[in-house]
Amino acid sequence: MHHCFSVDEIIRVFVRELVASKAKATVVALACCCKSFEEPALDALWETQNRLTPLLKCFPRDVWEEEDGKFVSFLPVVNPPTLNRLVLKAFKRIPTKEEWTHSQKYARRMRQLKVDTAEDPISLDIFLALQLRTANDPWLPNLESFECAKVTEPFLPFIHLLLSPKTTKIEINSTEDCPTVAVGSTIARLSKLCPDLEFITLSHLPRHPVITEAVSELLLACNRDTLQGFQVVSPLTPEARDVVYRLPNLVGLWAVIQGPTSLPTVALPNLTSIYVECDGDLDWLSGFRGGSFEKLDSAYFSSESNRIGDFLGEFESVVTTSSQNTLSRLKIFTSRSWNPNYSSLLSFNQLKEVEIQFSCEDGCPSRVGDDIIMSLARAMPKLEILQLGGIPCRIPIGVTVNGLIGLARRCLHLSKLRVHFQATSLVEAATSAKTLPPSDGEPIAQGCALTDLEVGKIPIPARSGSTVAHILLQIFPRILNIEYTNPEWKTVAETVKYFRQIATFVHRTGESAHHV
Repeated sequence: MHHCFSVDEIIRVFVRELVASKAKATVVALACCCKSFEEPALDALWETQNRLTPLLKCFPRDVWEEEDGKFVSFLPVVNPPTLNRLVLKAFKRIPTKEEWTHSQKYARRMRQLKVDTAEDPISLDIFLALQLRTANDPWLPNLESFECAKVTEPFLPFIHLLLSPKTTKIEINSTEDCPTVAVGSTIARLSKLCPDLEFITLSHLPRHPVITEAVSELLLACNRDTLQGFQVVSPLTPEARDVVYRLPNLVGLWAVIQGPTSLPTVALPNLTSIYVECDGDLDWLSGFRGGSFEKLDSAYFSSESNRIGDFLGEFESVVTTSSQNTLSRLKIFTSRSWNPNYSSLLSFNQLKEVEIQFSCEDGCPSRVGDDIIMSLARAMPKLEILQLGGIPCRIPIGVTVNGLIGLARRCLHLSKLRVHFQATSLVEAATSAKTLPPSDGEPIAQGCALTDLEVGKIPIPARSGSTVAHILLQIFPRILNIEYTNPEWKTVAETVKYFRQIATFVHRTGESAHHV
């Protein structure tokens, strides 16, 4: 063996690279044939686990109840009733102390664990036995990150078995069948089980005073100097609100604001991402006025209020100039009809993703024309995703061919687009000139990166699908996918795909000829 492999750090880097490249069989072989590789290999193999089953199978075979020589059996699923899933069988006996110590050889190496109770169902008898053995010490003593998707009611009381004092990141997604009191009790215990939490994500929580109290108690008990992420989908008590909006090292925040709530003055100098759910007026925005957000990168807002009004203008007025130069992602969702004032976005010149979604059910409120789309394109040359309005409807309004050309010429990195536009203008452009008219006197940029276009129900003149496809390919030469709900766009989508296949074939043929 080469002398460099006598250095433990080099061995660990080597085996981590093998594991990352999915060469786990090679790592196991190395650990079996060379003692120097055993510890580093086991550390790399067990560091991150997406299931609990591999660890449980470390117990001897005679510990398990078997069925046809297997540790698993089919467990009927109530919903849908026609499907079955595999479930780990129960223990035949409780593992001895020696067997438990042997399993700890692997358990202590785990740093990250992801659990999905739907994908990795385990008998409750097993958890009861584990609870007996973990009465004094954590089962996973060095676990740093715990993620649990779809927490079911039977699994909820045993979450504490998988946590340790070294756990700093928790992400739990509960399900509707979980009792409110049980969810609240579990949440309230988290800070005692994991005293040094840095990132907390709790989603799909019941909207109930019990949950509000439990979440607030969790926040107040955390170490405020170490907490960096608090993304909890629940309202907070006034005392907890006073704390969360002044956490010195917070980088990510999910806030739920119910009714006419006033916020304390927000002071989050390290905040990079914020998500706000609100259902009332915009009084809460005043708390952000004068705040310093030099690192704000992403802002997401979801509102069900009928009084959303000029939200963009209010948001622009409370965000400092420094934030306008750092914000790269802005998403706003509402199920209401809305006509935003897009001019308020023009000062955010670093935006890469803009998604503003609202309803078209009560008559399309979208007023995005060529002047608006051109102003946005000039102000935001770094745009990669632009989605304005809901799924485009059948009302023939919006951007014309000139606006699309301007967008393609100025936003070279644009890859996804959803906007109400007039397909009729594309047909008119094709019939009035052999080539498309340039925008602002300059030719179309052939480097526009757009690949995905969402057109929804936009109407097309009869028998003009091929023409529309031809014009779109001239404006967006890299387009690949057209998402539509109007069957009239089927011809357009098929023509675009056919063209892409030809272009790919010609490109590959040219490369082959060049190498020859």
